Amino acid sequence: MLVAALLFLAALFVAYANGANDNFKGVATLFGSDTASYRSALALATITTFAGALCSVYFAEALVQAFSGKGLVPAAVAAAPEFLLAVAAGAGATVFLATLLGFPISTTHALTGALAGTGLLAAGSQLNLAHLGAGFFVPLLASPVLAVLLTIPCYRGLRTLAGRLGIKRESCICVGAQQFVPVRQLQYNAALQQYTVSAPGPAGVDISVGTQNDCVEKYHGRLLGISGQSLANGLHYLSAGTVSFARGLNDTPKIVGLLLVAEAAHIELGVLAIATAMALGGLLNARKVAITMSRKIARMNDGQALTANLVTGLLVILASRFGLPVSTTHVAVGAIGGIGLTNGSADKSVMGGILASWLLTLPVAAAIGALIYAWLGFFPLG
Repeated sequence: MLVAALLFLAALFVAYANGANDNFKGVATLFGSDTASYRSALALATITTFAGALCSVYFAEALVQAFSGKGLVPAAVAAAPEFLLAVAAGAGATVFLATLLGFPISTTHALTGALAGTGLLAAGSQLNLAHLGAGFFVPLLASPVLAVLLTIPCYRGLRTLAGRLGIKRESCICVGAQQFVPVRQLQYNAALQQYTVSAPGPAGVDISVGTQNDCVEKYHGRLLGISGQSLANGLHYLSAGTVSFARGLNDTPKIVGLLLVAEAAHIELGVLAIATAMALGGLLNARKVAITMSRKIARMNDGQALTANLVTGLLVILASRFGLPVSTTHVAVGAIGGIGLTNGSADKSVMGGILASWLLTLPVAAAIGALIYAWLGFFPLG
């Protein structure tokens, strides 16, 4: 009974750390492109992630089995509460540490590392390395590469289509709080060293021109009676909600799988508890990772952000449907990085730091999981 209770608490810890590190990733482009405030984006992420988590009961059974340890270690080991407790503690500690440092890592990756490290200690030569490689490592390594390769042509195709529909991008500077003056309407007076508005516009205001990063890009033109900017914003919000929903759908079963084998909770109760812990983690501890994802990887306008979200949502939903343990983090970072490579704004030093944190996730989680399993062997909980 004690071990089952500790396992339940450990799974909630994994879910809390997952929410803190992952919840904002679906809406990072909303905040990064200044389409939404931090609070508004976080509210959307919380609601849609919670909805995806609840739906995972019916649509993602394969992932529950994949992350229960079955097929990776002998059934007797996979069913041992001590084994699952060590896996949960190893993954949760790794993700929470990365969250405190502001690194967007993958809970999927951490769970995989903890399963491998604990499984090696618990099962020795009986650890199924072939299953580990084909069922876990290949999807994890392939997903960010696939995201980059899909995002670049997808954005170029959508940009071409928008141009043919008469929706084009303008660079603007901010005037006051809510007004925008297109750059093409400005004239530079060399004698006065200042810009003036060359077309009818707001009077009695000061206009300042900053760096390229300060420039705001908006869309003009209309499609079916809807302005191009309103259409881009609406689709951006929809895609961000879709990505967050897909993340909840894909991540929740991986954590619930730790509970079901040891019969620590029924699936409905387990999903509800995990979904709640994920929501709390995102609400209370998401800001550091949110800044990294939104502001540091690449600069995006609404259309570019929309493309990244569409690619991320599509890949994660398909992975959930077919039981492939891809990482929403890897896919989202790959898609945002693809946009950065397309528009030349990718910060390679930041992307290198994120890649380094990904490489460390697996061995750190494996080591923590194995150490906890060894400690439980010396000091059994009964």
